[in-house]
Amino acid sequence: MFITPFNRIDSIQQLEQLNQGNQNKIEQNSSDFRSIFSEAVSNVVETENDLAKEQYLFATGQSEDTHSLGIASTKAQISVDLLVTLRNKALDSYNELMRISL
Repeated sequence: MFITPFNRIDSIQQLEQLNQGNQNKIEQNSSDFRSIFSEAVSNVVETENDLAKEQYLFATGQSEDTHSLGIASTKAQISVDLLVTLRNKALDSYNELMRISL
């Protein structure tokens, strides 16, 4: 069994360069809460609009498949549930941070 040796780091500058490279990767891959929350809100609006369209098509008899109304309704409900869960988790986190005494 061959054991791969560690690469030797000779100076603090090399260590800082490695750390800086990792920080850049983390910043590129992570997104802030505002973008996640706004994406969830736009998803709710989009699914609600799709549901309204499917309801209109079903009510006027223009819909060829009746299951699309149920699918649109379920998608809208799931997106609202996700948004509510995000809000509740954000409020719980905020309240937890407020309870921390420094």
